[in-house]
Amino acid sequence: MQVSMNELKAALRRCFEASGYFVGNYEDAANMVLWLEKHGLNGLAELKRALPYIGLDFDKPLSTVVYEDSTSAIIDSNGRSALNCIASSIDLAHAKALESGIATITVHNCHNRMFALKALTDCGRRGISVTAYWQNGSKTVKEYAAGIKAGERYPSFSEATTSLVTNPDETQALTIVCSSRVDLSASLQSSKGNRNARYMSPEQLADHKEYIIDHGINIDDALWNDINRIGAGILVENSERSRQGAGSK
Repeated sequence: MQVSMNELKAALRRCFEASGYFVGNYEDAANMVLWLEKHGLNGLAELKRALPYIGLDFDKPLSTVVYEDSTSAIIDSNGRSALNCIASSIDLAHAKALESGIATITVHNCHNRMFALKALTDCGRRGISVTAYWQNGSKTVKEYAAGIKAGERYPSFSEATTSLVTNPDETQALTIVCSSRVDLSASLQSSKGNRNARYMSPEQLADHKEYIIDHGINIDDALWNDINRIGAGILVENSERSRQGAGSK
């Protein structure tokens, strides 16, 4: 079926709110999914994999700062989804880069790291260049990199299948580098160890957005029903609006 971006965003907000996400976090999470989808990076497919687990974030500890100095920090996200925690880590990198010129933040135990791209893009649009790198997979390791120059509207993104062996220290980790002095635009190197490499330029991401604006978003019926089923868990005040069924769809 086909839905508008506004319909999808409203349904996602209800879904994340009903899953126990804090005020503000559920808005961020909805925007992260929508951003990937409208820029051709399969946000709905990422959500489909994450959806069975997002309710578990409610019972997990908040992110913990393991180490911090003026230019770096190590953060443990305690197994939560990037939908629920990565924006604050990127905000911390942004703040440190403003003060020190450059900052590196490493986030551990964070799932669904593709969703970081929305927050990375916001950082670039605020005038701070940023890049992020992460690996995923146990049997076959895939590498991902994204980066945006200061003041640009769209990042670049690259991914590749590698012949690397899983490193336990890299499990569910994400490294963020922010700078107010150096323009960072990351892409994976074309080494022999990389195969099935894919690179998407800022121009390609912008073209995908234009296409979605004109054609709307296609969503699997089952996923749409799941999003709305979870969102129906929102409690609404006993008012004229609630008696008319608000929050039930």
